[in-house]
Amino acid sequence: MNLSSLGIFHTIIGITALSGAIIGFIKYGKINLAQPSGKVYFYATAITSLTALGISKNGGFNAGHVFSLFILVLIAVAYFLSVSKKESKKARYFENFLLSFSFFLSLVPTVNETLTRVPLGHPLAKDIKDPVIGQTLLVIFLLFIAGSVFQFIKQKKENVGIS
Repeated sequence: MNLSSLGIFHTIIGITALSGAIIGFIKYGKINLAQPSGKVYFYATAITSLTALGISKNGGFNAGHVFSLFILVLIAVAYFLSVSKKESKKARYFENFLLSFSFFLSLVPTVNETLTRVPLGHPLAKDIKDPVIGQTLLVIFLLFIAGSVFQFIKQKKENVGIS
């Protein structure tokens, strides 16, 4: 796979971030920054995004770096809403969406890197233009849309006091 030490660290922390998000989605229907899984997602995503800035296949600043910076902004705004707007029911909608969107965006380079590297020696995709990457991202995007609708409905019920 030819990963640098930074690449290996980035991958391990990235998997940790994704795990925190998935646990949050399963347990709470969202990435909940008040829960341990949400905190793991937040901090591991921040570290993963920062370490991504030091990684480049082709040298120089690229689209992956832009994703990393955008994800940092999304989780920072979500954290701000979580901490400073605790009593705002409207802020929960934005917080949920921003965290879910950051998760979706994290999956874009993850899918690309994984499918062009695994299995070793015979990866599932040749390059970023391979249809399997596009199809996988389409499925993930549809899940993101469905999940966002689910979170909106769930948050609306929580906001009016219905469990």
